[in-house]
Amino acid sequence: MKITRDILQSLPKAELHCHLDGSLRVPTILDLAEKQKVKLPANNVEDLTGFLALNGRVKNLEEYLERFALTLSVLQTPDSLSRTAYELAEDCWHDGVRYVEVRYSPILHTQEGMTSSESVDAVKKGLEQAESDLGIKTGIIICGIRNISPEVSLTLADLAVQYKNRGVVGYDLAGAEENFPAKHHQEAFALILKKNINATLHAGEAYGPESIHQAIHACGAHRIGHGTRLKENTDLMAFVNDHRIALEMCLTSNIQTRSISSLEKHPFKYYFDQNLRVTLNTDNRLISNTTLTDEYLLAINTFNLSPQCIRTIVINGFKSAFLPHNERRELIKAVVDELESDFAFEKRVIV
Repeated sequence: MKITRDILQSLPKAELHCHLDGSLRVPTILDLAEKQKVKLPANNVEDLTGFLALNGRVKNLEEYLERFALTLSVLQTPDSLSRTAYELAEDCWHDGVRYVEVRYSPILHTQEGMTSSESVDAVKKGLEQAESDLGIKTGIIICGIRNISPEVSLTLADLAVQYKNRGVVGYDLAGAEENFPAKHHQEAFALILKKNINATLHAGEAYGPESIHQAIHACGAHRIGHGTRLKENTDLMAFVNDHRIALEMCLTSNIQTRSISSLEKHPFKYYFDQNLRVTLNTDNRLISNTTLTDEYLLAINTFNLSPQCIRTIVINGFKSAFLPHNERRELIKAVVDELESDFAFEKRVIV
């Protein structure tokens, strides 16, 4: 059975775990750096791509995150955020993505005097223009940072409240996981939950299932970013399954950060077989040197997934979107209708 790249790229897909500052176009970085007088380690596309885009592994998650210092250096103006948000949505659209949640942390974009609110307005502007031009649906997830103070997380949570129903669809906790427990940021998530806002947390990527337990039971996570270590606690895994807490899985980046030793040992297929709500995502399109089509192709080739499995994973993505229920239902119906049309991808697979 052969599922081609072209077939996968044409499938309607949802991208739920995608960092803006990890998904820039390299030519854009060069252009922004020149305009902003930012010094880069390379001044051409090939060399800068080699510096930023990973083809192998790094020592750990912390080394992976070091590359963001460079991308953030050119994302300190409203215009740069609007441009890169638009370009990310455009890249997603050409990758077959119909709905994308773009996550970023406004506090990391204030080095040159831009306020956090101005940064959200700028990202909104870019995404709204992409929606108008292309038809893609978008949402913003504001990220608190584990290794920055809980007080900052609370400020960012308040920002998410201010932009609820105005572009922001959720709140996240990202950054270095080990030694920075989610429970220290409980106050921020208490505000998020009190204001009826969706919550997702990076957890179980660089630390064990207790990190996932904290994300769910201390912070009220509705989704989990990565969750690769969940299988180590079968009772917690059953709870996640029973409550349909979606897992935002990112195969390529999990290998690059050594969260998983090899693709064959990745728990994605095990979770899928246990009927957990698994989704496929890129994490960082530039840093991980991937697309959502690449991630689907990688899953198919590694786990021998059937067209029916792919159909389920596609629908899982839309089911897990941080959208109002009725809007989500309409989107899922449109996707299912497309999958079941005369040109459904099961019928296009070469046997």
